[in-house]
Amino acid sequence: MRFEGKAGFVTGGGTGIGLACARAIVTGGGRVTLCGRREDVLAAAAAELGASATWIRCDVADDASVAAAIAVAVERHGPLSLAVNAAGVASAGSLLNTKAAEFAQTVDINLMGAFRSVQAEARAMREAGGGSIVNVSSIAGALTHRWMSAYCASKAAVNMLTRCAADELGEHGIRVNAVMPGLVGTDLATLLVNDIDAVDEYRRLMPISRLGCPEDVGSLVAFLLSDDASWITGQCVAVDGGHTVRKGPDLVGVFRKFMPEG
Repeated sequence: MRFEGKAGFVTGGGTGIGLACARAIVTGGGRVTLCGRREDVLAAAAAELGASATWIRCDVADDASVAAAIAVAVERHGPLSLAVNAAGVASAGSLLNTKAAEFAQTVDINLMGAFRSVQAEARAMREAGGGSIVNVSSIAGALTHRWMSAYCASKAAVNMLTRCAADELGEHGIRVNAVMPGLVGTDLATLLVNDIDAVDEYRRLMPISRLGCPEDVGSLVAFLLSDDASWITGQCVAVDGGHTVRKGPDLVGVFRKFMPEG
């Protein structure tokens, strides 16, 4: 019961990796507030997790929405000490064909959304006397992915945000780490998971040659959130079957099936 008596907040908590992380908090005896944009999905996820979980609609692209969601989470469950930032979007497109507005939208949700969340969570944790934050990044933050420049850049920036936040917030007793999943079977990755060529490319590049599941990531996040990791901060840890030992996937053949090069 490593999270007994503790309250958590999970962005993107209705499905996939976010839901797996929320489940780990509840299984560990904690209470959690799920947030996201789809109310029906959040309500179903909270019902599945039981009485220790509640939900609130939140858009990480909006400062006021994030701040309000954190305030509600504290009101419902008490001082915030655990947070997971899993909200994000996938994107693909050749560098030559990607519009600046499309690039900026990916950065706004993946990077600025993480920034808004970390800032609001850290303010609440400072009042509570400390806590632990885990950002969900990607192996795309460490390895190049052709035709995924916006996504790669946004996740590389999340890694640096994590390191800077850890450096700055340590004096308040707040730890900040990130996890970098490889290809995991989630709604966000449906396009790749359902394409045999993409799956073969990922598996070819993994020493442990299988796709991940949300629980693979949730287990690592739970460790980083817990007191077992009390001397770990500022780290970006891959959970990817060893993919980052090798190189990024070449998915151009997959993307060319439905989008132009430019």
